[in-house]
Amino acid sequence: MRIKFEVNGTKVELDVEPRVSLADCLRDTLRLTGTHLGCEHGVCGACTVIVDGAAVRACLMLAVQAHGEHIVTVEGLSNDDALSPLQASFRKHHALQCGFCTPGMITTAHALLTEEPDADAERVREVLSGNICRCTGYIPIIKAVLEARAHYAGEDAPP
Repeated sequence: MRIKFEVNGTKVELDVEPRVSLADCLRDTLRLTGTHLGCEHGVCGACTVIVDGAAVRACLMLAVQAHGEHIVTVEGLSNDDALSPLQASFRKHHALQCGFCTPGMITTAHALLTEEPDADAERVREVLSGNICRCTGYIPIIKAVLEARAHYAGEDAPP
């Protein structure tokens, strides 16, 4: 099937099999390998991308369902070679170790803070509870997200 969508600000048009997941399309066809595949059942959150502002499990969405949508992957959250404030905060707080869950954590947190820049620790924990990390524990991740709130609120605070 021929589909068209926008990913990280770039319009794409391609042919895909109707059964191909968005995650496989992003990784294999478009070579956006920041979207990781873990469980492939929507449980771990490693494949989370942003579709029209909402955090979505790319392993559960078919590529054909992305037709006409605006998609942002972890690669689309930073400008040029600089890290986004959220990514920099993750680095500062050592909120990643192996890095496998990190793209899903960051895209999920970005979607949350875009909608709720004043989200408190309880809300951050609730939203990130669907993302599994086996290495860091969640304390540094929560600290990183909470520190990045200032950027999303429009305050001029360095990460």
